[in-house]
Parts: sequence; structure tokens; C-alpha cells
Amino acid sequence: MNGKEAFFEKKKSDIGVSLNKVQKEAVLQTKGPLLLLASPGSGKTTTIIMRIGYLIEVKQVKPSSILAITFSRESARDMKERFSQFFPTYPSETVSFSTIHSLAFKIVREYLKRSSTSYLLIEGEDSLQNKVEIGTAIVPLNKKLILKQLYYERHSENITEDQLEELTSFISFLKNKLVAKEQWSSIECSIPNVTEIVSRYEEFKNSASNHLLLDYDDMLTVALKALNEDPELLSRYQRKFKYVLTDESQDTSLVQHLIVEKLVKEHQNICVVADDDQSIYTWRAAEPQYLLDFKKVYPQAKILLMEQNFRSSKEIVEVANQFIKRNKKRYEKEMFTTNPPFQQVKIRRFSSDKIQVKYIVQQILEEDNLGEVAILYRNNSSSIQLVNEMDLSKIPFYIKDTDHRFFSHWVVKDILNFMRMTFTDKRVDILEKIYTKFNAYITKQQMTELTNVQNQKSVFDNLLEKVELQEYQVKQIKRCKQLFREMRGAPPLEVIQIIRTKLGYEKALEKMCERLGFRKENLLGILNTLEEIAVTLDTMEEFATRLQHLEKVMKTAAINKKQSAVTLSTFHSSKGLEFNRVYLVDLVDGMIPSHDDIKMEEKGNLDKMEEAARLFYVGMTRAKRELELLTYEEKNGVRCKESLFVSDVRDIINPPNVIKQKESQKVKKDTVLKDSNGTNAIKEESLLKNGEKIRHRMFGIGEIKSIENDFIHIQFPSGIKKLSISTCIEAGVLECIEYKENHV
Repeated sequence: MNGKEAFFEKKKSDIGVSLNKVQKEAVLQTKGPLLLLASPGSGKTTTIIMRIGYLIEVKQVKPSSILAITFSRESARDMKERFSQFFPTYPSETVSFSTIHSLAFKIVREYLKRSSTSYLLIEGEDSLQNKVEIGTAIVPLNKKLILKQLYYERHSENITEDQLEELTSFISFLKNKLVAKEQWSSIECSIPNVTEIVSRYEEFKNSASNHLLLDYDDMLTVALKALNEDPELLSRYQRKFKYVLTDESQDTSLVQHLIVEKLVKEHQNICVVADDDQSIYTWRAAEPQYLLDFKKVYPQAKILLMEQNFRSSKEIVEVANQFIKRNKKRYEKEMFTTNPPFQQVKIRRFSSDKIQVKYIVQQILEEDNLGEVAILYRNNSSSIQLVNEMDLSKIPFYIKDTDHRFFSHWVVKDILNFMRMTFTDKRVDILEKIYTKFNAYITKQQMTELTNVQNQKSVFDNLLEKVELQEYQVKQIKRCKQLFREMRGAPPLEVIQIIRTKLGYEKALEKMCERLGFRKENLLGILNTLEEIAVTLDTMEEFATRLQHLEKVMKTAAINKKQSAVTLSTFHSSKGLEFNRVYLVDLVDGMIPSHDDIKMEEKGNLDKMEEAARLFYVGMTRAKRELELLTYEEKNGVRCKESLFVSDVRDIINPPNVIKQKESQKVKKDTVLKDSNGTNAIKEESLLKNGEKIRHRMFGIGEIKSIENDFIHIQFPSGIKKLSISTCIEAGVLECIEYKENHV
């Protein structure tokens, strides 16, 4: 038995680890560049750890010369622990398990020390210790607080939490993509004057202190700069790390890829572990195209496909494998499993979102092992209704990525302030927060005059008696005063509905959306969720208490991680997890795929739709035995369309019949070509005729309604779509079919 075989046999005997042929090949391929494309559940972490152990035990490589890069602290910690379990004789500290940011920070510290440049990090807890003057305000040297002040300085109003998140994401995108300043304006962002604010932010960091101010993204750009400008520093790191492995590389940004390129330039001993089908972070500047172009960067690279799924049942693997093949920009892979069949993927359609939640709760109440159940959704907003119902039913849950912004959102604060006004209408300070958001039509000047009146009378009486009003305002203010008094003591659901309609709050939100670019559906969704929480409550005091309770419950939900608790998670945060039973919820158009995904697809840009499909694929492949896709027909009185992806899965489970072309069409043999996905893709415009049934790879079955120049109008179950004929033909997304109605 040679050293290679002895290594594998020993690990099988010692810890029960047995690798398949491709995994062994990945372990043994130690020299030169390697791209390891690992399908979901294919044992990539085990393979990486075994590869590191093989380098040390068989190839006699010093552990300190091996660098394993991950892209989260949790992943680095997990990999370190697994190495200790597999190879206990080698302290895990001897191998460098590092996040890309941690590695960049080490490089930056050395680089700045060599040039005697002092610096301060403006993110993390320590960033609150130092303060600086911005305009008339004294602000801690903290990235978010600096940006808040710069926004206020430019717009004379406070930035919302949603806007702040978009602004920070925009800055991160620019740096990770290495976007030149003159191109900033070409990047989409709804924040008004965003490039001006970012320019001011960058200037501020270089001039507002005796130190160089750095945020986390600067760590990456400065690290790359250091490796480009300091040959001795670069050479030292190249000599230190003779073997480099990167995990989850489909989520790596351009600047991160370039840092790794620099480190391995001399020896080329780089193992990149990734799955292009699980690239779901392009909005964070991830570069999945880098994987597709891997051989352009490393011409001698070997590419291995780890296609065997050890996690999921036969049915789940087959459906997921067929689903992701709809994407065009990907490596051709054939995910398979030797696991036995269990049960078919289930699709359930409910009359409303409320019934969907009731169903989930009822199912979970009958579940014995809650730790093996997960509920996954596209947006965090979906969690509030679930949390409310699960809390009422005493079901323990763990939230993977808790987002408390719902409870601090300005819409929630507005509703609570309206409610406070029903208890006392003498509080000028409360009215000042909401006077622009209901139909009393109070001006800013009139509000200023009112604040100077301090007599402990009703604010409405003071407006009528002490402030000069227009004739139309008098009637409105009297009406609003009466409405606030009518709401006093009413049930919270009734109060919210009066605020939305009779006081005109909902119309005020619509105007704000037009003026500031907020998403109307998001704001109305918050109001709808508040109504759902209020349904069973009798008083506004109970409503306020309930909100406080739910916020506390969500904040403490993380402690249930290792208990028997249901996991709630976004699709994004679920990657890497696995459960016996998985529910994918809120599967309607506008949620997944989002309205933006659909709009871009209709314009001929498939990138966002393909990423949405990858996100859905990630959700499906979390399930080991049972997978349920849940959709509904109505939410808050508004009709909903089933997600395009649910329709795709339904067609995979019960496929429509693909038929031969009619002889009357006199189709040439080469007109309909087999595309890369094995479908009968239409390659000639003459096949598109009014009234014909066709299948679209994303939208499902549809009927051609009309053809105008390069555009075709098709009636799908989700509505009429206007598509570019040339784009559809080039992408191979249309096929001729005869559809027989099937139900799952």
C-alpha cells in the first residue's frame, strides 16, 4: 500500500471518513491551480480538510505555509474545528484559517507601519471612542454615524435605516468592484445625491483626523494597493504561504480575487472551492463570472466537478438539478445522489398568506424534532408574521439573521405616535413628528407658530385659535380632532385602519414614495403586518406591549440555536445549513423573483433572474428529506401570482408533453435545435405565431397574443409579458409544446 492509499485508509479507520473518486482526486491534486466545483451537500469542507491533512502528513508541507481563506468568521471557526477533529496531532493554530478581511488587515497593518502612517478603524465597537466635528455636530468616528451626518448636512433631514443600509451597500459595492470615481454615477442607487455624499465621505476620511480613517472595505483596497506597491511585502507573504485554499469563492469580490492572485502568482498552488450555481451575492459585488473565466486567469488550471449530493433524497436532488439547468451562465454539471427516494417535493397553494402561516404552525405543532425544521424566505419582512404566530403557539424558534429594524422603522413609530395622540392631544412634540403625514394640511410655518404656544390645551384648539389658517384648513383640523377623539379607546386594528384611510396616512406614504423613491409595497407591507399583529388585541396599550414583546423575542431568538427550535432564515443566510424538513414560503411573483428581477428579464438582461433562480436553488437544497413550496392567491386583499419558479418546479415534477412540429408548418430539420439544457429551443422567428402555445424557460407555459416588430406579447399564468424576440431566440428560452394540465 503506497502513501496515498495508506492516508485514506487510516482516516477511514480512525474517524470513519471515506472519500469518493472525485474527492480523492481533489485531495491528491496539490500542485498548480485547481477549481473544485462543489454541488450542494457534496462534502466540500471534508474534502478541503483532508487536502490540508494530506499536504502535511504525506507531502511533508509545513502547516504554517498553508493558508485557508473563508469569507466569514463562522466558516473559519468551523473549518478550524473540523481540522482539529480530523488531525488532532497538529494544533489547528499552525495552519492559517483566516477570513479574507482578517488577512487583508494583517497586510494593511504591516504596510502602514512601514510608512509610519497611523490609522483608525471606523467600524466596530472601538469606533465610538473617538469623536470629530462635522459641520455643527460632534460625531463619533463611526462609519454609519458619519454617513448619517453627511446625509443630514446635504439634505437637512435624517436618513432612514433602509436608506443607510443602501448607502453603505453602495459604498461597499464600489470598493469591492474597484469602480473608478468617474464611473460611480453609472451604478444604480436610489439615494439622492449619492455620489456627492460618497465623495464627501472619502474626503472626510483623509482629512478629518490626524489618522488615516479606514472602514472594513478599505482593508481590502489598501491591502491590494500594498501588494502592488511594496514588492518586499508581497514577496514575504508569497514565501510564507506556499499553498492557498479559498472556500465559498463564488461569493468573492473582484478585489478579493486580485489579492489572492497576488499571493499565488509565483507558485500557482491555489485551490478554489466554489459552486457557480450558489452565487447569490452579486449585490454585494461578488464576481461569479470570475469562476467562469478561471482558465483565463490560470490557463494550466484543472477543473473538478463534485456532483454527488450526500445530503438530500433522490426526489429533491433530481428536481433541484433540473431546475438550476434553466440558467445559462454556468458550468454544465449533473448533480446526483445515491440516497434512496423518500417523497416528492410538495407544492401547496393557499387562499391567503394568513392561511399559509396557520398551516405552517399547525404542521410544526405535530413535529417531534423542531431542530430539523426550517422556514426559509426571501425577505426578513416575512419573519414578523411567522414570529407572531409561533410565539402565540409557544413554538420555540431560532432566527439565523435577526433584523430588528421592523420595530424601529419610522412607519411603526408613526403609528405609535398616532395612537399616543388619541390618549392626549396636548403633546405638541408628538404632533411635530406626524403633522406632515395626515390630512390636516399643516404647514411648517404653522407648526413653528404652534410650538411657541404653551398653554396645555389641545393642539387642535391652539391651531384653530392661535395660528393663522386658511379657510380649507379649519374644516380639516376640526375633522382630524374629531377622528382622534373617536379613536380613543378603540381596538388597535380599527385605529390603524382609521389612520390609514380617514386620516390619509396611506396617501401621505404614496406621496413620500414618489418624492423620495421608497418602495410603496414595502411600506404598505409594514402596515399590513401591524394590522395582523393587532387582530387579536383589544387595546392600544396591549398593541404597544405586544410590539415590545415581539422585539424582545426576536432579539433573544439567537440563544435557541443549540436547542430544539425551528430555524427561521432568509434564503441568503441558509447557505451551508441542512434540515430534514424545509418550508420555502411566500413564493409569489414580486417576492421571488422580485419585481426588479422580472423587469430586467423583460428587458433582455437575464443576470438578476438567474441570480434569483440560484437563490431559490440554495433554498431547495437545504432540505434532506422533505421539501414544501408554499404560495398563495391573496395577501391583504391584493391578488398574488404564483412564483415563476414554483411553476417551473411543477413542470419538472409533472412535465408537459413536448411534441413534434406540425407538418403544416414545414419546419426545416435544423430549425429547432437542442440547446445546452436539452430542450427544443426555438431558433427561428417564423415559428412564432399568434395563438400558438409555447414554453418559456422562466415564465412557464403561455399563449402568443401578438407580435410587433422585435417584440412578442405572451399570456402566461402570471400575466402578459412583452419580450424581445431576438433576445429570447439568442438565449434559447422558448420552445414549442402542447400543454396538458397537471396539478401537484
